[in-house]
Amino acid sequence: MFLNRVLNLDSLLKKKSFFLFGPRGTGKTSLIKHQLPEYPRFDLLRSELYLRLNNHPHELEAMIMKTDNPSLVIIDEIQKIPILLNEVHRLIEERGIRFLLTGSSARKLKKDPDVNMLGGRAWEANLFPLTSREIPDFQLDRYLQYGGIPNVYLGEEPTEELDAYASMFLMGEIKAEGVV
Repeated sequence: MFLNRVLNLDSLLKKKSFFLFGPRGTGKTSLIKHQLPEYPRFDLLRSELYLRLNNHPHELEAMIMKTDNPSLVIIDEIQKIPILLNEVHRLIEERGIRFLLTGSSARKLKKDPDVNMLGGRAWEANLFPLTSREIPDFQLDRYLQYGGIPNVYLGEEPTEELDAYASMFLMGEIKAEGVV
């Protein structure tokens, strides 16, 4: 079930490229597919694409130029290949392409001093969990108990969904600390 979100990506991207950050599961990819279906989207969760661009970031330009509508390009999960931001920077400058760069880990990108955060070339927006305005038949008790992550709030088994979501973050934090 797709829910209309308050954030309007089309109007956001009229002037500038953007990073769209937000916690996992807030619906960034769903929002893009719904609001910007006509633009090329490069999903770095696809293994073949990830391996190709990770090994040869310069191939991004050729891949973009083969698309039908290269005026705006979406790169989903940009934190997986931070070196691509150098290519994005160049393509913004040389070709005037606008980018929507999504990721769930702004922290991962920002803490690396060598990562090109496109200073002055891209702004930042955030997609947060659902708000009461975005949820049909909003139930305050349910929201207070389970929060606004779409799969959790809308799920038939919200307790299990919330447990799975929370344990995913716990494991991520343990790995980040080097405990595992």
